[in-house]
Parts: sequence; structure tokens; C-alpha cells
Amino acid sequence: MTRLRLLCFVVLFPCLLPTVTAQPSAPVKAHSGLVHAVVVSPDGKTLATGGFDNTIKLWDIAADGSLKERTVLKGHTGPVYTLAFHPKEALLVSGSQDKTGRIWSLEDGKTKAELKGHTDIVDAVAFSPDGKTIATGSADKGVRLWNATDGKERKVLGSHAGSVYAVAFSPDGKTLVSASADKLVKVWDVAAQKELKQLKGHEEAVTTVAFAGDPDTVITASMDRTIRKWNLKDGKEIKKFGPTSDDPYALVWDSDAKLLAVCGYSGQITFWGLEGEKPLQARAIKNPGYCVVFNKDGSGVYSGHDNGTVTFTPRDKK
Repeated sequence: MTRLRLLCFVVLFPCLLPTVTAQPSAPVKAHSGLVHAVVVSPDGKTLATGGFDNTIKLWDIAADGSLKERTVLKGHTGPVYTLAFHPKEALLVSGSQDKTGRIWSLEDGKTKAELKGHTDIVDAVAFSPDGKTIATGSADKGVRLWNATDGKERKVLGSHAGSVYAVAFSPDGKTLVSASADKLVKVWDVAAQKELKQLKGHEEAVTTVAFAGDPDTVITASMDRTIRKWNLKDGKEIKKFGPTSDDPYALVWDSDAKLLAVCGYSGQITFWGLEGEKPLQARAIKNPGYCVVFNKDGSGVYSGHDNGTVTFTPRDKK
């Protein structure tokens, strides 16, 4: 079962949320279907969005955070679930309900290679820090590694007992983590191409995972309405945050701001420090949200929503 099938509209609990002063920008109509992926290029000048209209769009990011549509990438025959920019080259990788991944050249907007092998939705993609390897996770429960140059499969690392919703490489590229509907996060040795350990504690599907600035610290969020911080050295939970006011769907870490941004099913955007018990800032977008990413300078986040819009929410720096 994919995360989308788990979608439920939830009642917000304002009493749990702090007072906020920052205001989100007017939503930009980005796709004719829901927006399931947003990523910012390494130079901070481009936003890529993936929609359930089967397209990927590239947007110029202005100094004030506003967006101007530049290019539409077409080729997938199903909804686009996930995107990742290459860390050094003008390349983008995508994953789709059509069971494939695609490597796109941003110079001509064409497909450079296809990733073929998964038997269900490609729900998660990530480039390694050196840009040589792509990791994917799928609703077929598998985690795979691919050559980022030609799209050839390198290894089926293994599988979960449920759909894989997120994958992330450590900053040093030595470790990969995957989050799944089976309530587990698995930790993989990239060079040895084998499972190292499992992070256990979540009571429902783990929807998202990210490294928090170093190779040993991982942050996860789950349908159990908790956010958790883990130490990969011993595989133990360091801290549990929550309960969150709605079901957290996506998260992103900004190393410069040292903040975590979380997007919830109700559209709730929250910013968290890693020490406090409650979010530092919250804003209700009032439309289910599926993805979130910081802009280049960490001053705010873009989020994608059920009604096909993208919204920029600045963070409160006070």
C-alpha cells in the first residue's frame, strides 16, 4: 500500500502549535494533478516539481523566492512521485508510478537513461554525494543501486516487508538508509552492498528519512505521529518528538539553519530544532502536503500540495 492510499484528512490541534509571524506566499499552480515532489538544485537557482499529471517542471527561483516556469519534462506515463538533482552535473533523476526511473539532461530536457527493474511505483530516488550512484526505493518493497551514468542496475540491495517510501545517502556516501511501511528503517553498507542494521521503534509506517548533518545522525517521521532522532553507530533512538498535529509525510534538514522542516498530510508545515519538545514555527497551508524542501539560503521551504500548487513558507528567524 502506498502512502497515497493511506491518505486521510485530519483535524488540526492549534493548541499544540506556537504563535507564528511568517506568512506563506500565494500558492503557485504548478501541475494539473497533485504535486508529490519538490527539489532545489545545488546552486539554488532552480526548483523542480513532479506532479500527478505525469510531468516534471523546472522553475527559475527569484531572489524573493517567487517562481517562473522554465521547462516541462515529458516522458513518464504515470504520476511522478520523486525527484533528485545530481550534486555536480546538470542532471535530474525521477521516479514514477510507471515503475521506472529516468535520468534527465537539464541541458536539453531529454531522457538520458531509464532505470528499469522495479515492478511497482518508484517512490524514492537519491544521488550519492559523489554523483556516481543512484538509489531507489519502490512499492515492490525493494531497494536498488544504479549506475548514474548509464542507468544500469548495479545491485538489488534487499527488501522491506512493505513499500519503501524514502531513501537517503549519508553525507560521506558510505551508508544508505531506507524507510518503509513495515515500520522499519534499514541501514545499508553501500560499498559492501549489504544490510548493516535496522532502526526499530516506530509503531506505524515510516514515511520519510534524512541525515541531519553528519553520517551518524538520522531523522525519521512516521504515521505514528512522531519524529525520531537516531544514532547510527549503535542503532539506538536518541530522542522522540511529538505527537505531531497531523500525519507527517515528508521532512528535510538544513545544515546551515540547523532546522528540520516537516510537511503533513493536512498541509501543516512545521520547523523543528533537534533539542526542543515542540515545533519552533508552524503554518497551516490548508491543503494536503506531500513534499518539502529548503531553499538555498535556508530562509524558507517550498512545499507541494494535493491541489497541484507549490507554496513558499519563510521561516521565522526570531
